[in-house]
Amino acid sequence: MRVVLKLGTSVLTAGTDRLHRPRLVDLMRGLAAVRAAGHEAVLVTSGAVLAGWEALNFPPRSRTLAEKQLLAAVGQGRLMHLYAQLADLYGLPVAQVLLTADDFRNRTRYLNARTTLTGCLSRGVLPIINENDAVALEQLKVGDNDTLSAFVANLVEADLLVILTDAPGLYTADPRLDPHATLIPVVERVTPEVWALAGGAGSHRGTGGMHTKIQAAEVATRAGTPVVIAPGDAPDALRRIVAGEALGTRFQAHGSRLEARGRWILAEVATGSLRLDAGAAQAVQERGASLLPAGITAVEGRFERGHTVRLLGPDGTELGRGLARYASGDLGRLLGRHSREIEAALGYTHGPEAVHRDDLVRL
Repeated sequence: MRVVLKLGTSVLTAGTDRLHRPRLVDLMRGLAAVRAAGHEAVLVTSGAVLAGWEALNFPPRSRTLAEKQLLAAVGQGRLMHLYAQLADLYGLPVAQVLLTADDFRNRTRYLNARTTLTGCLSRGVLPIINENDAVALEQLKVGDNDTLSAFVANLVEADLLVILTDAPGLYTADPRLDPHATLIPVVERVTPEVWALAGGAGSHRGTGGMHTKIQAAEVATRAGTPVVIAPGDAPDALRRIVAGEALGTRFQAHGSRLEARGRWILAEVATGSLRLDAGAAQAVQERGASLLPAGITAVEGRFERGHTVRLLGPDGTELGRGLARYASGDLGRLLGRHSREIEAALGYTHGPEAVHRDDLVRL
């Protein structure tokens, strides 16, 4: 089994305002046990900003992007050094991999990242991944490490994504406010009702909450990877989950496992949308057909040729994602036109399809 483990800042601190070394030892012991059982593991970790804040003796924080980048630059090396020391206790070689949203948007960078990670796994190296917060611009960030972990699970074609957090899982209501709230052990599919249970943001130490974890679960399960959200303070949590024990909330994978190209399309950040008429929506959704310009009623957002776009039905429901054969401005000139009119309208052609079926993932 290939498992991706995501650790949030709240887990790494054990409820304090600094990295909790005993907790980190327990977590690394769990990773070592999973590896010893014959499984492959990838770690996605938060904590660089907090490590930098701790290293600078907890100065007052303005929470601006510039400050976050400074703290991340100070803290990332310290965080990685700590992980490397702990991994050495269990004979685990580790590798640091810092990613940004562009590594998932750009096909070449995506493949390079996948080659690096699979190479680490083939040689028994534990990849430790974080977003490159020291240099990522706000508009180019993945945003949070829950989402990053789902993208990484797609990238390495993981069999399981485990998100350890300070909550026992997803509840029927906020257990802090409702004493009758109960844990939901299994979620078959992320629905509007499930989203309604997400609540607000997480603790002041981290950037996410249950909302971002459900978002990550939706991304991963769409690509065929089940997700478990479980308490990070549960003894031996990772080993128990990998062994099949029911702990926390499990989000079931649905649909077939996507082939590698489809995984990249699904993981990529969509930069625009194409709204389809009823006929085109049916052809795409039921027959897996290519999308032709004649079936597009509106172009939303700005994007270039080769960028990922959402395909929306007449009611706005997302039917799929794919790579646009034409830029948004060109598609705007082709609305409702027959494919044979493309060259006359634009002066050139990249083919008759707006999105070819080989570049399309149905949802």
